[in-house]
Amino acid sequence: MGAEESNGFEPATGDGPPAAEPAAARAASVRTAFEGLLQIRRLTGDGRPGPETAPAPWERNRPVRAVALALESSGTTPSAVGPSGRRLSAGYRVSDGESAGSARVEWTGPPGSGAAHDEEEALAGCAAVLRELGWTVLLYRGPRRRRYLEVEPPGEVAGGGHRA
Repeated sequence: MGAEESNGFEPATGDGPPAAEPAAARAASVRTAFEGLLQIRRLTGDGRPGPETAPAPWERNRPVRAVALALESSGTTPSAVGPSGRRLSAGYRVSDGESAGSARVEWTGPPGSGAAHDEEEALAGCAAVLRELGWTVLLYRGPRRRRYLEVEPPGEVAGGGHRA
């Protein structure tokens, strides 16, 4: 029995180790988890048209996990961290956002990986994926002028940023 079977599925947030399982097995697990998320949306859609186009209560309560699953299911590459805590690869990183119920998405990588150079285009791709799934996405510039996304359920925008 693998770790996923004993501990449940965990989407890649970009702060964990590289995937230990074969790529095809991981892709199947991600696909199954994402289909489950869409089914939750259908079942909790409150009769509104297109229930798959807005985050469900489950997602609103776990935005980091929901956003990470959405990005991983789209084929976007997560970053990874080694046992020493050193970043091993460039990709997305999802963490808690600045406000409750939000998530922060950065494009990060080890020194020399080109992550800072690639972040504008990569974050635009992340924003498109998340917007298609009904999330509100705001683009910010943080320290050292690095860009990041603040991702929130619709109708809960804290304000002050620019839509990505």
